[in-house]
Formats: sequence, structure tokens, C-alpha cells
Amino acid sequence: MPDRLQAACDAVHSPSVHTKTVRVDDFPLSARVCSASEPRAVILALHGGGTTSLYFDCPGRPELSLLRTGAQLGYAVVAMDRPGYGISAAYADRYRDPLSRLETTYAALERFLDQLPGRPAVFVAAHSAGCEIAMRMAADERGRRLLGLEIAGTGLRHQPDTIRALEAAGVTRQRVGRRPAGTRETLWGPAELYADDVWNTRYIASDSPAYESPARVWVERDFARLAAEVRIPVQFSLGDHERVWESGSAALTEITGLFTAAPRVRANEQAGCGHNLSLGLAARSYHLRLLAFVEECVVQSERNRTHTVDRGEAA
Repeated sequence: MPDRLQAACDAVHSPSVHTKTVRVDDFPLSARVCSASEPRAVILALHGGGTTSLYFDCPGRPELSLLRTGAQLGYAVVAMDRPGYGISAAYADRYRDPLSRLETTYAALERFLDQLPGRPAVFVAAHSAGCEIAMRMAADERGRRLLGLEIAGTGLRHQPDTIRALEAAGVTRQRVGRRPAGTRETLWGPAELYADDVWNTRYIASDSPAYESPARVWVERDFARLAAEVRIPVQFSLGDHERVWESGSAALTEITGLFTAAPRVRANEQAGCGHNLSLGLAARSYHLRLLAFVEECVVQSERNRTHTVDRGEAA
């Protein structure tokens, strides 16, 4: 079946994605939400830099959408525009402080949960620059109530070519207001890993707020400390064609080794993926592996609750 026809068929049977808005301290925040009628859990999805929540709902490719795939498999997915993105872009200066972003994200999450049936537990999944706030959420005391954490497309050290490309992009943008040629190939990964219409689209692009300093700043300062404070299951994913961060088995082992207090840590080198795992041709494979990990966390949480109740009755 031709790709376009397949996409049209998938769209007919695809769950609906809705744009939602909530207010925190009287300022608006937005999200794309897709939910099963009785979700087993909620996945809070946090996009990376230079994009929006649309990253998790690939335009024109419903089969590549984490939002739709998650809902089809019984979950609710809340893809939130991080503070300073989406409808809150005009108020980005309010979120310069990491603590402000943390509190705002937790408060917004509660308001989005109020719009869903029941009060299912929450799993946090983040990509690239979105891993900063996800790590802070998981390391916070409230993070112990989360089901688990997925961080993807991040690392401890940039690849040398990426450092040069980012530096060149900054200079070129200051001079002519756009990125230099070749930056996309470095930041996304090989073009052949993406459908042509996705590779060439600009719909997912967004200006980054001024507070979002180069990723290596928060990584060098906070990554190891935050990782050591996470006490929930963790999966760390990198594409096997990752070009932004150091990758490969050694990098995966180094990062998973930082989560010393987590009850379970899994490394996932995702085949056929570049930096943007949720937009490539293998996105569905990645999402299914992510959702399998979420399901494991749900089952473990249910088992823990049953064990707690049984012990209480025995006493």
C-alpha cells in the first residue's frame, strides 16, 4: 500500500488529538492530549528544544504519533508545551529559574489531569532539552509518586561535529537570522531515517526561549546530581544513529550508571533512529518499546499496591 494511502487509512482509525489550555498563576500553558476512554496511566511527554508538543504527533503521519499510539494501547498522553513554548512563549521570561519551571510544570500537570477520567498514575517521558525538567521532576520528592521516567536523545557530552555546528549556527543566526546549511543533518541524523515529508516540514519548529542555555550547561552542572536522586524506574534511549550526543554502548552504560538509587535502569539503543526518535521512520518501534516499559511500570505499581494491602490485612 502506498505511504499516502496507508497514512489516510491510519488517520481514519486514529484517536483524536485535542489541544488543551490550563492556567497556572493566571498564565496559560498548552498541551496536546490524546486519551483512551479509561486510561491505565498518563504519560506526560516533554519535547526538546526548538520544537513544541507537535514533536509527539508527527504531522501527516499518525502511525508515528506517540499521542495516538499511546491512546490506542490504553493510555492517556499529555504532550505539554514546556514553559516558554506554545501558548506560554510570550511569557518565557517568567520561567528563567529552574525552580519556576519545575513548579509550573507540576502545577500544569495537575490541571491537565483534572480534565481526564479518573486519577491514573503518571509516567514522564522526555526528549533532548526536555530531559532537564523531567530529571528535576523525578529527583524531586514528588517524583517518588511517578510510575517511571524515560529520557531520550540526551547525554553527557556532545559529539565534536555537533559542537562545531551549534557554534556556527549561533554565529550565522546573529548575522543572517537563519541556521547554516548542514545543521539539520547534524541535529537530526541521516536524512534517510525520516520520511521525505517529515524531513522537509517546518511545522514542528519553534523558537527556543532565551532562558534555554546550551544543553551542556545544565548537563555538566546538574545531570549526575539529579540522576543520583531519582528513585523510580528509568529507561534511557539513544538512536543508533545519534549525532548530537556521544552514543554507543559505553555512553549508555555511563549514563545508566548514574542512576544509583533507581530500583531499575534500562539502556535502549534504538535501531534505525537518529536524534529525533519520535519523528523517524522507526518512531513507532521506539514508541512501542517506550510503552512496553510504561506497562511494566504500571504492572509493578499494581503489584506493589496489592502487596501493601495484603500485608496490612495480615497485620
